[in-house]
Amino acid sequence: MITHLEGKLVEKNPTDVVIDCNGVGYFINISLHTFSQIPDREHLKLYTYLQVREDSHSLYGFSSKTEREIFKLLISVSGIGANTARTMLSSLTPEQVKEGIANGDVALIQSVKGIGAKTAQRVIIDLKDKVLKVYGIDELSLIPNNTSKDEALSALDVLGFNKKQSEKVVDKILQAQPDALVEQIIKEALKNL
Repeated sequence: MITHLEGKLVEKNPTDVVIDCNGVGYFINISLHTFSQIPDREHLKLYTYLQVREDSHSLYGFSSKTEREIFKLLISVSGIGANTARTMLSSLTPEQVKEGIANGDVALIQSVKGIGAKTAQRVIIDLKDKVLKVYGIDELSLIPNNTSKDEALSALDVLGFNKKQSEKVVDKILQAQPDALVEQIIKEALKNL
């Protein structure tokens, strides 16, 4: 229902933020990964997921669409609630979660506080096919999480380019020039798409 919020950052804590959108303050639960990505500027945009339960409506915020998609995949697994999914995205980056699931790395998933061997195996069994279908195994990058990469991919997505193709091209650019700026990545990608 609420897909993103954009407004003035009123309060910022490691587990939550308050964003003022035209006079309405929204309390949004966030992961430590998102917390680390939030700039210390007044203006903020977060992608959101609204969880409606019988006893509460909770809003979860993410710095990228990828993190939100991984969160949605995680909470679809039996035994993984929103708080456990948020803990996973606080302990590991979205890329690490994605690659851990795709590679069947039980130890990595189990390294998250509160996740035992059975739950880790269930996460991998339930989500491996979905992760491989959505992201493609050859697309799993060896490049650590990179905000320039995320921004470039977001820009290419807005320009209407295929997500999988864009990510392959951007990964190649970053392997050749790991320190490339967002503008450079986009310009190079546009030449190769």
